[in-house]
Amino acid sequence: MRRMLLRARDEEGSTLLLAIFYGALSLSLILVVTAATSLYLERKRLYSLADAAALVGAEAFELSSVDLDAGEPTLTLRSPAVRASVTEFLEENPAGSFDALRLEDAASPDGKSASVTVSSAWRPPVLALFVPGGIRLEVTAVARSVFQ
Repeated sequence: MRRMLLRARDEEGSTLLLAIFYGALSLSLILVVTAATSLYLERKRLYSLADAAALVGAEAFELSSVDLDAGEPTLTLRSPAVRASVTEFLEENPAGSFDALRLEDAASPDGKSASVTVSSAWRPPVLALFVPGGIRLEVTAVARSVFQ
């Protein structure tokens, strides 16, 4: 009987260590998933902004620059006009809560489409041991104006 009591006392507190370990593991997992979700949402928001800016850039032409080629209207985009339109769009329309938003490139590589690259800094909502303190996100969107 005495031997069973001693054995029962030796095992006291072993569940406390397991509870502490699993609690720390759960908290770490929650922080990593929260950071990954935040990163994903920030990238989607930045891509939406780049997509809107590319659409503005694709419409950066004068009607006088539209030519008729075999009865179909064609246009030629110029990189300076695309960049000016995109810059004006980003200045006039508040981009929300992007941290260090920067227009990396806005050009027309082929004269028919507008390519816009924007970047922003991302920081995790809660600093954790397994998550970087912040990274720079960069997205590129391409849009084209088509006459029908």
